[in-house]
Amino acid sequence: MTQLDLDALKPWLGRTETKEDVLTPGLIDKFRATLDPHLWDGGGDVPLGIHWCLTLDAVSGSSLSEDGHSKRGGARCRRLPAPQSRRSAHSKRGGFLPPVPLPARMWAGGDITHIAPLEIGQTVTRRSRIADITVKQGRSGTLVFVDVEHAYSNGAQVCIQEKQTIVYRDIIAPKSETRAPAAPDPSTLKSRLTPDPVLLFRYSALTFNAHRIHYDYTYATETEAYSGLVVHGPLQATLLLNLAATTLKASPHRFTFRGLAPLTLPCELQLNCLGDNDAGTVWCQDRLGKRSFAADYTAA
Repeated sequence: MTQLDLDALKPWLGRTETKEDVLTPGLIDKFRATLDPHLWDGGGDVPLGIHWCLTLDAVSGSSLSEDGHSKRGGARCRRLPAPQSRRSAHSKRGGFLPPVPLPARMWAGGDITHIAPLEIGQTVTRRSRIADITVKQGRSGTLVFVDVEHAYSNGAQVCIQEKQTIVYRDIIAPKSETRAPAAPDPSTLKSRLTPDPVLLFRYSALTFNAHRIHYDYTYATETEAYSGLVVHGPLQATLLLNLAATTLKASPHRFTFRGLAPLTLPCELQLNCLGDNDAGTVWCQDRLGKRSFAADYTAA
């Protein structure tokens, strides 16, 4: 990506979006049915991580690109018009996220601060802002990082603050693993599960996520070069967030998470924790010992 291309994305800096949703008992029931028994059982009526199932973009099928994400405009961002207004919730000519001209988009990580609990029946307002757009050169080529700041509120009370990082890159086949399975560490292993296509489908439905790498095996393997269906980053983050809360016996005040490597089916997902009731680290790994997602948490 040339400097001119990056300059074409700069008008999206500072752009905002506001959405509202109601936290219903029905959504909570579906969330629990999908993720129990791996949810923290001391958090009251509203499970942690459910905010990723609220204030979603209801995009029509005709507005989706081949990968299932919303269309981002043309192939070269220098030909795309700048958004009409940074204050508008949507622009008819561009959408909220910048039209980065790279084919693969992933959830790279983020940082959550819990300020107040969400409550059943409340109207949740999400206010989002494009905070930064950066370009880096990695081993897989050009990477574009988009940082988005979110605030989830109930009226004037901000309940959750979050910084989300999205990374765009070229499609490159991951390296195959030839290592023998690694024995899990009994001092850190807390639980394990075997994700299957049904779990991925149900979580995609909860988050209205049409990205085909999570449910379309042919697309995931032949177009995006994964070895199988991909386990969602937010799904892994939700499991780790609840593991941290179980260790703390309270909702983490600060939870900073990052994606490390794709996790694809078939796999065993091992949930690990190294910490105490003040702070620690949690991570997901497969049966080879390869870590796919990790997070640091603090009680205050």
